[in-house]
Amino acid sequence: MEEFHKVRRLPPYVFEQVNRLKASARSRGADIIDLGMGNPDLPTPKAIVDKLCEVVRDPRTHRYSSSRGIPGLRRAQAAYYSRRFGVKLNPDTQVVATLGSKEGFANMAQAITAPGDVILCPNPTYPIHAFGFIMSGGVIRSLQVEPDDGFIPALERGVKHSIPKPLALILNYPSNPTALVASLDFYKDVVAFAKKNDIIILSDLAYSEIYFDGNPPPSVLQVPGAIDVCVEFTSMSKTFSMPGWRMGFAVGNERLISALTRVKSYLDYGAFTPIQVAAAHALNGDGADIAEVRDIYHKRRDVMVDAFGRAGWTIPAPAASMFAWAPIPEPFRHLGSLEFSKLLIEHADVAVAPGVGFGEHGDEFVRVALVENEHRIRQAARNIKRFLASSAKQPNNVVPLSAHR
Repeated sequence: MEEFHKVRRLPPYVFEQVNRLKASARSRGADIIDLGMGNPDLPTPKAIVDKLCEVVRDPRTHRYSSSRGIPGLRRAQAAYYSRRFGVKLNPDTQVVATLGSKEGFANMAQAITAPGDVILCPNPTYPIHAFGFIMSGGVIRSLQVEPDDGFIPALERGVKHSIPKPLALILNYPSNPTALVASLDFYKDVVAFAKKNDIIILSDLAYSEIYFDGNPPPSVLQVPGAIDVCVEFTSMSKTFSMPGWRMGFAVGNERLISALTRVKSYLDYGAFTPIQVAAAHALNGDGADIAEVRDIYHKRRDVMVDAFGRAGWTIPAPAASMFAWAPIPEPFRHLGSLEFSKLLIEHADVAVAPGVGFGEHGDEFVRVALVENEHRIRQAARNIKRFLASSAKQPNNVVPLSAHR
């Protein structure tokens, strides 16, 4: 039977192949150390859970909520931006609550994209950045660039060779999957370019609070005048270990926020009201919970870099995010990231995310998530060390079992 039009536009979900192999290994009794999906393992702070439990006992909160977010939640997000970035936002017109940043991106794409619109998008990048627009009828022009001196020339080429002129540019720093961080000067140059060329900026700032070098990543909205062309998406999933709560925000340009709000009003009634109240409570806190989460990821990062390095796999230390962007060891690079990821499951009981799942330019890397405790990360390193040693002795025998099926 022929697939539907929008489904046909989506490639096979690379991560599902790894997930099936992982599930099969576990069904055979294997103890898989899962460093693949960026699914935080830390519990949501007790004070946030307590607030949820308090509010949920009030039956008035069990009714439909507000799609755009209850007023107290939008005020809390605006106050957070003021404290953290020095950015002033009108909570009534420049803030909307989303069901996580992923939903926010997808519905923004629905709101602003006409068939054939061109979107400038980094490659590799988090899949929804591209496929939210592809499902909305847009066309992706990939940029294989980092936030450095080569970025603006790449944008200039993208504008010059795109017909029609690009509608929007996607930014994601700290980046998922590469963990790269952008500077405020970088944002100033990009905002100036966007204004000159009448391009919308959509910035994913989901990892703004997970950083390790003492320098908090900036918001693009800190650039004077950026709000004229920009909307930024944030998430409480990583910052407060609330992934299953599905709570995020879009903030910025009033016209774009209005368009997103209108689309959302047709699609959902917002998150459960007790979740929104608890989220506002978290945002209005003193920041101690955020600092604790950051410290845990920092320690895990250091353990991972050290232990994997001792195992024979050198991984650059990420400056931010809960991921490391790890070059595939040279003897396996020719296999590509999907086959290497399968090898790790089958021969080391370790799951990682294939870099090709984030774009074709990521195929020489895998993404390693810091979602297991330090003991498990060291165990993963020991498993990988045995795998690397074994493959060095018998390289022809190290083939993914899936190749024989």
